[in-house]
Amino acid sequence: MSIFQKIATAATTAVAAASIAGSALAADITIRVGHLNPADPFESHSGAMAAIFKSLVESASGGDIEVKIYPNGQLGKDNEVIQQVRDGIVESTISSAGGIAQHYPLVGIFDIPFAFPNIAVASRVMDQRSEFGKKFCADLEAKTGLKVLGMIDSGGFFAFTNSKRPIKTVEDMDGLKIRTMTLPTHKAMVDSLGAQATPLPWAEVYTSLQTGVADGEMNPIPIIAFAKFDEVQKYLSITNHVITPYIWTMNKDFYESLSPEHQKIVDWASEVATESGRGVSRVIEASDRGLPKLAKNMEVNVVTPEEQKKFAAAAQPAVRKLIAEKLGAEGTEMLDAMMEAIEKAE
Repeated sequence: MSIFQKIATAATTAVAAASIAGSALAADITIRVGHLNPADPFESHSGAMAAIFKSLVESASGGDIEVKIYPNGQLGKDNEVIQQVRDGIVESTISSAGGIAQHYPLVGIFDIPFAFPNIAVASRVMDQRSEFGKKFCADLEAKTGLKVLGMIDSGGFFAFTNSKRPIKTVEDMDGLKIRTMTLPTHKAMVDSLGAQATPLPWAEVYTSLQTGVADGEMNPIPIIAFAKFDEVQKYLSITNHVITPYIWTMNKDFYESLSPEHQKIVDWASEVATESGRGVSRVIEASDRGLPKLAKNMEVNVVTPEEQKKFAAAAQPAVRKLIAEKLGAEGTEMLDAMMEAIEKAE
């Protein structure tokens, strides 16, 4: 039995248990969870996180809590759904750094190019339970009024795709229109490499690549795969230049209105779901749903360590300067804390 079959069997069993519990008594509490990605738990980590959270919460609460999932940006753009959660219209959302940045700009500290040496270090640091994660999430909660349920990488390290040429050196970036999230740090990074940053919301990316509004984009392998960018992009360059968080939040007033027992269920269910999301991302990357799938339709190259150093030399100063200018002393202090955490994790 393959790993996907095993996960499918476990998920089916859990959902069936939740359905049985829910049928016995109508739910008293509803938690609506929105996210940008596909609902299929085998296509995206946020899809897996939401599905696992739903099955665990509904079964553990004995049907007292119903979890409704709204994938694929059904509730609106990322930043809009975060505002809905802050306003109490929606209970919870799993958000990209691009959405979070419009409510909590300090998330931009993660955009220092080549700060993380590997995925293991990134996972240790980018975790709400780590020393740095606790500091970061506490500050986010204080400034937004949200409750953080989980923090996870966005699916792995970012790679560049484009329709023009392979990216093997910094010079190959020259003049390319690269779609970025609406993050000033991403714009600074791409511009510093000689390309033209083109910030666009997620819903417009595929069409923009298809029509030439943008020549390329940057994302982790699982996102490139489920978004089917191989249909509109010819080249995939493995640069591993940055890794950003997805942050799972809940309306704080709603969370505090739950009984201690229900809070405990939400806490441990979101922890298990977040850890499962990490695993799903790694499986997608390595399976025929990830890089092997993309390699069938795209020309793939890996940027050498020597060239990575040149990318870092060109981009790091620009991003550091922007953080100092836009985020001030608190941004610099949070960045220093992250870099110290990375060093410890290594």
